[in-house]
Amino acid sequence: MLWSSPLFWIAFAILLFWALGAYNRLMRLRSSVVQSFGSFDAHMVRLVALLGEFDAAVAVQRGRLLVGAGEQEMAALRGATTQLSASLAVTRARPLQPDAVAALAAARDVLLATWQGAVGAVQLATGGPEAEPVSEAAPEPAITALSIWQIRWNEHQQQNTQAIQVFNDAVQHYNAAIAQFPANLLAWVFGFKAARAL
Repeated sequence: MLWSSPLFWIAFAILLFWALGAYNRLMRLRSSVVQSFGSFDAHMVRLVALLGEFDAAVAVQRGRLLVGAGEQEMAALRGATTQLSASLAVTRARPLQPDAVAALAAARDVLLATWQGAVGAVQLATGGPEAEPVSEAAPEPAITALSIWQIRWNEHQQQNTQAIQVFNDAVQHYNAAIAQFPANLLAWVFGFKAARAL
């Protein structure tokens, strides 16, 4: 009988060991996506904190810095920051969910646009970064402060870009693994779904 054949049991053992190895590989790649999102998440939390500090600093000098439309830009920035925080919280719980990652990517794009608008409003209110200071030794305090905020923002953006690249690479490796035959059969059985890059 087939069940008593040594060749059958050898083939069965080989198949079993392959399945265990393939499953462990898929789990490692999946875990790598989650861990790389954790690094990106940490950077984004720091960026949200930076935006809170910026909003507080502008509020202190509100009468001097912002007039008219500047209030609207700052309100838009606060709204975008809140949206990003909410999207980040959802994606943190489900980093492999394509819809959650897509919403986070959209919230990040909105935040970038509103940051540019808020910075532009502050520049207009202070005469812009190109404005000539009264003295080279004593530049306009508001302009100097704005330059510092822009530098900090750029540093965060550089760190975020690196973290996004690591996450996207992890997603690419994971998606390639679950699409590859015959591991895709195992992925189908255990419900591994394709992730989405940022």
